[in-house]
Amino acid sequence: MNGMKTAMLLAALTALFMALGYMFGGSGGAMIALVIAAGMNLFTYWNADKIVLSMHNAKEVDAHSAPDFYNLVAELARRADLPMPKVYIVEDLNPNAFATGRNPENAAVAATTGLLSMLSREEVAGVMAHELGHVRNRDTLIMTMVATIAGAIAMIANFGLFFRGNGENGPSPVAGLLAVLVAPFAAMIVQMAISRTREYGADRAGAEISGSPRALASALARIADPARRIPSQGAMHNPAAAQLYIVPTGVSDLFSTHPATEKRIAALMAMEEGNGAPAPASAASAFVAPAARPAAVSVPRSGGARRPSALNPNRADR
Repeated sequence: MNGMKTAMLLAALTALFMALGYMFGGSGGAMIALVIAAGMNLFTYWNADKIVLSMHNAKEVDAHSAPDFYNLVAELARRADLPMPKVYIVEDLNPNAFATGRNPENAAVAATTGLLSMLSREEVAGVMAHELGHVRNRDTLIMTMVATIAGAIAMIANFGLFFRGNGENGPSPVAGLLAVLVAPFAAMIVQMAISRTREYGADRAGAEISGSPRALASALARIADPARRIPSQGAMHNPAAAQLYIVPTGVSDLFSTHPATEKRIAALMAMEEGNGAPAPASAASAFVAPAARPAAVSVPRSGGARRPSALNPNRADR
């Protein structure tokens, strides 16, 4: 099913590309656009994950540079029966996370410093398990390709407005106006291509992988407002990238691919109460002292009295 959706999406985006080329260059422009679209589709298939990670200036970490966070992801990947993905941290106050890659063997997961500083270890485990749920459900290819190509279409439309031809070869004012509307139309394609049911599926998979639906629900409740309110650097460069996040930022409900956070929390709590599949012991428990569940993690302050979590990449003792 995902392969069919990917093919339909790429066909629609290619047709949209050709329509832009025709508006700005006639039949010759349409053929050029077709060649460009074919090349971009091929390039994006192999490199979309690198583009998205570069867009966010994500830094890869390992067991030496971020041992607790890396080992947490490794344990979750083992429980999900997935290959170990590459692990990245994004320097961004917006509390969010995303997964990317064309298949589980070439997957990567990333979390922002804002998320690692705001959530407890168990909540971070729930969030990263959600992202691994996307990997296990093979959502990451279509999510990444949509974000990359939709952003490129919007950019080319704006480029065409400024550098369109004149006279008989140039588009009419109506055609130029239609080009301006390409950006929101691309967002609509994103909405149609990435069904909101994917988020419910990833939430359910994440709850099963981490073993704690309540922890993921708690994480969603805590980051929902700041994730929408605090600007994301990656989404500022490419608004379509916001659809990759566990909680979209800067996206109206009309174009959002994600269900309302309240509904996602309700579904998770139904699992917690026994209406869903039984959850195994929490994977985060291996990283949380059994005596007490840690409080929310904050970025350490100079001379602060509070000891930051080992998951916080901004620890003073790093």
